[in-house]
Amino acid sequence: MLSRLRLGMRYLPAVEAVLIGVFFVQALRLLIGLVYSHLASALLVSALGPQTIDPALPGVVDPSTLQGELALLMFALLLPLLTLIFGRARWLLVMAALVTALGRLWIIDGPLAPLAAASLTVGGALLYTALIIRQRARILPLMFILAFGLDQVFRAAGNTLDPSWSAAFYTPQLILSAAAILLAVYNMFRSAGVDQAPQDRGLLPFWSAVGLGGLLFLQLSLLALPNAAAGRAGVDYTAFVPLVLAATLVPLIPWVRAQARAFITAFDGSVRGWLWMLVIVLLLVLGLRVRGLIGGAALVAAQVAVSLLWWWLVRPQAEKERNLTGLWLVVVALVTALLAAGDVYTYEYAFARDIRTGIAALDEFVSPLLRGFRGMGLALVLLAAFLAALPMTQMRRRVPWAESRSAPWQSLLTAAAVAGISILAAYLARPPVVTPLRDVDIVRIGTYNIHAGFNEFFHFDLEAIASTLDISGAKVILLQEVEAGRLTSFGVDQALWLARRLQMDRRFYATNEGLHGLAVLSQIPIVYDDGRLLASIGLQTGVQRVQVQPDVSVVTFYNTWLGLLVESPDGIAELEQDQQQQLDQMLSIIAADHPDGNLGRMVVGGTFNNTPTSPLADRMRAAGFVDPFAGLPLELSATLWRTGIRARVDFLWVRPPLLALSAGVMDTHPSDHRMAVIELQLSRR
Repeated sequence: MLSRLRLGMRYLPAVEAVLIGVFFVQALRLLIGLVYSHLASALLVSALGPQTIDPALPGVVDPSTLQGELALLMFALLLPLLTLIFGRARWLLVMAALVTALGRLWIIDGPLAPLAAASLTVGGALLYTALIIRQRARILPLMFILAFGLDQVFRAAGNTLDPSWSAAFYTPQLILSAAAILLAVYNMFRSAGVDQAPQDRGLLPFWSAVGLGGLLFLQLSLLALPNAAAGRAGVDYTAFVPLVLAATLVPLIPWVRAQARAFITAFDGSVRGWLWMLVIVLLLVLGLRVRGLIGGAALVAAQVAVSLLWWWLVRPQAEKERNLTGLWLVVVALVTALLAAGDVYTYEYAFARDIRTGIAALDEFVSPLLRGFRGMGLALVLLAAFLAALPMTQMRRRVPWAESRSAPWQSLLTAAAVAGISILAAYLARPPVVTPLRDVDIVRIGTYNIHAGFNEFFHFDLEAIASTLDISGAKVILLQEVEAGRLTSFGVDQALWLARRLQMDRRFYATNEGLHGLAVLSQIPIVYDDGRLLASIGLQTGVQRVQVQPDVSVVTFYNTWLGLLVESPDGIAELEQDQQQQLDQMLSIIAADHPDGNLGRMVVGGTFNNTPTSPLADRMRAAGFVDPFAGLPLELSATLWRTGIRARVDFLWVRPPLLALSAGVMDTHPSDHRMAVIELQLSRR
């Protein structure tokens, strides 16, 4: 019994490290979204002037407040430098665990604002990682692999939105934070007086730091985020959750690492890393360019190959060798931040038209550079893969995937654990049962631009958006500016989350990089859906077609978001022409979808980014569509609500024999748009 107890105690440092790793992954994902939203809010406040803004609006960030938050973030990211002075001090490991655990708790509720608490958590975890590398290097792969695996379990339970950020999770988080702190204290006293094993003394070289930055970006933005991988590959999220989780965890099986070692040692040390990099790159290209089962399988295989890279980051420290791990972990933060910033502009390149830095030479260079990120999502992922595999190219004399010396039962037991966790995630990710609505003649239809879940000042509140949709009573809802797993919107598949929250069916059509586009939610059975991209000089847009069957025949919905008219030195005439071209294409698509000329029962809706008196609206009327909001005063029909701006830019165009009985907008503010709702009679009486 005592021998078994001692054996169990051996795993306590690993349990401690995994807890800190989970806190780190959760906080880092939150931190990226909060920095993005606070920066966007502060820039908007600066442009509008604080005196023009309603202080009661959630999300308003004063520029001076942002400066303080960013200063704290910079300080937190420099915490690993403490290891350059106190790297051998075991008490510093306890302090790092304490800072990380308290910061993670304070994200939910505490003396610090969420961004400050997330900064403290990430900084403390980086300091902890530096110490783990120096004192318990063998734990590092287990720490990160299980951290990303457990993060996926949390997100499966929350339908892609991490439930551990909510107030309801405060008590469980308090228990987890306390456990991490107590384990750190216990492990410190337990290791006192015990000589450190040579294989536990590690260091992180510079190129491994660069690789760790790329590896973190790959995991956060794509490979360890099942909804993002499913969206990019065009496969079903529910079926993909256990596969991605298993791919993340399977390198923990000793037999798998032994097989990887047997494969890679067949090649010369000078080419091993480049070969592995080539395999990862090919799998990523296949996964992001071939949609469907083949693409999904390629991304799962890529995750296995990438997850095996955790063993290549750290090498043993030689006697009297200087250890700069703390310094290089600051490089990790910088590389991850730069890749995350590049990811932002692969979606938001269109908004980089008029950036002013105050330096003339830079002004001529920055905007074109950022606009050049259009369509560069794959290139950015491949760059991150190149960086992630660099440590393997630098390590030529040793293969850290050790030969399998463990008993077969250990591999079998680990495989059973991986299978069990994957089955649990599959159970948590299962969709709710949707009760279909049939044989209806009068039904409410809505259109809502959800602005990626943010209000005007970038306060994120999906629950408020869900409440708006629920209160509206709409049974078919057209959504625009929907995201399915971007870093800046906290990795949430918004259409999936809203559909499951409201117990509705959903269809998503991606217009940008597989993760940004249009969606339709419906309680009426959906029988068909597809979509087309539209020519765009600004942000890439498209039109989504969804057909529902409320009775014996179908109703066709076309959902769109036309190009945004933004101020620029060149004026907006070119952008207006772009809108006209997009509308021409959409009407041509509608005509091609109904070659017999019988358009039947049809609704065309979405964000037209123009007013009811515009040529766009005239074209729709000329095509035989009816505007149910015609004649309503602006205060009852305006859908764009921003500081100093009221306009109707969101439309629901109805084509007879559908008859609009009523029309109105919802008086709620979770987005910078308001939801437009009409009540339709599906057949004339």
